[in-house]
Amino acid sequence: MNVAKELVFDPQLMRRFDVPGPRYTSYPTADRFNFSHDARAHAGRLGARTASAGPLSIYVHIPFCDTICYYCACNKIITKDHARADTYVDTLLREMAMKAALVKGSREVAQLHLGGGTPTFLSDAQMTRLIEGLRTHFRLSDSAQCSIEMDPRGVSAARIAHLGSLGFNRISVGVQDFDPVVQRAVNRIQSVEETEIVLRSARDNGFVSTGIDLIYGLPGQTLDSFDATLATLVRLAPDRVAIYHYAHLPKQFMPQRRIDESMLPGPEVRPQLLRLAIDRLHEAGYVHVGMDHFARPDDELAMAQRHGRLQRNFQGYSTHAGCDLIGLGVSAISRVGASFAQNHRTIESWTQAIDDGQLPVMRGLDMTPDDSVRSAVIGALMCHFELSIEAIESAYAIDFRKYFAPELQELAELEEAGLLTLEPDWIAITPRGRLLVRAVCMVFDRYLRLDSETVRYSKVV
Repeated sequence: MNVAKELVFDPQLMRRFDVPGPRYTSYPTADRFNFSHDARAHAGRLGARTASAGPLSIYVHIPFCDTICYYCACNKIITKDHARADTYVDTLLREMAMKAALVKGSREVAQLHLGGGTPTFLSDAQMTRLIEGLRTHFRLSDSAQCSIEMDPRGVSAARIAHLGSLGFNRISVGVQDFDPVVQRAVNRIQSVEETEIVLRSARDNGFVSTGIDLIYGLPGQTLDSFDATLATLVRLAPDRVAIYHYAHLPKQFMPQRRIDESMLPGPEVRPQLLRLAIDRLHEAGYVHVGMDHFARPDDELAMAQRHGRLQRNFQGYSTHAGCDLIGLGVSAISRVGASFAQNHRTIESWTQAIDDGQLPVMRGLDMTPDDSVRSAVIGALMCHFELSIEAIESAYAIDFRKYFAPELQELAELEEAGLLTLEPDWIAITPRGRLLVRAVCMVFDRYLRLDSETVRYSKVV
């Protein structure tokens, strides 16, 4: 079945279905993990995987930042003391050794991602030690996708060249907004020139993909100011663009309490900011990959989506399917087969567990058969905007219409609203429904059906 790939912004649907909901980087979502899934359970799941389980993906969390950005909801540590990273890398190397010892066979690492925090908080020497440790404990493929999130402030061309020499070949640059008023309001001052140096240096050093992250809904943003930011972004021509919605949740995230709420764009302006971004990116030739992600047509994410190979994990959209994910560092999440495990969220508890000779697991989850089938349904909708009912029935030995009878009744209402089409063998998200795909996926979320509390999530758009 061919699904129309155009993206249509429908303000009436936005107002009707813009409700809090998960981003579905996993199903079940991380807030459903439980504390009975501990270090011993995770060690057992990792050790039980055979060498034939395929390649690995590794995520490393670097929690440190020099300064605080008021909008940020990440797990981070604000410090000017870069020596703290020496001890952190020491402990990371010990965690690597513990987990690598459980991996059977010579499974290659096909994907490596460093996130934060600010991974470039590490000095060149610290980063070298980290990557050399990874290469010591794991077998990093020569063709591995090695990506790093980056704050361009203070990152020189020489730093980018060093990262390239270590094997990094993809970068994602945090910008959020180029407007000085907005930058002051969120305590993140960075020039266009700093971003341009990073992008140009990445291309000069053989990086195959560059990305820029923006946020709409920040204090001080107007349609005119955001249009200027978008014009700058188009001129810089990154391969990928992510346009995130700012979720103002000051009760949950203390730094957001420093934001002047009177400066936040009103509910009538926020959708217009998103529509403006969609229009400008479309005019510049970007295609909608999924949710808040756009890419050039020749970017590997766009190609993976066209060919039905796009995946979604804790780092967002990915081209690699079927990889066991090993998370390293505080709060990092691993997925091994049909199980999840999340590390301790503080350096103290994470370090103590490793000092005690245990995997630093705080909580996790073993997927049930029901979780697995729902994960497949949600993943297909999130990545491809369509679902083959026959494929799900064949893979999971269910009668789809009986198994999901209540869900199909709800979907009929969404079909009437224009978000999707229901056919005998297919569910397809319409062009008008693409930005609201999370709302469609929520219908299949059994945990949400059992509990009505959604306030802890950001809104769908």
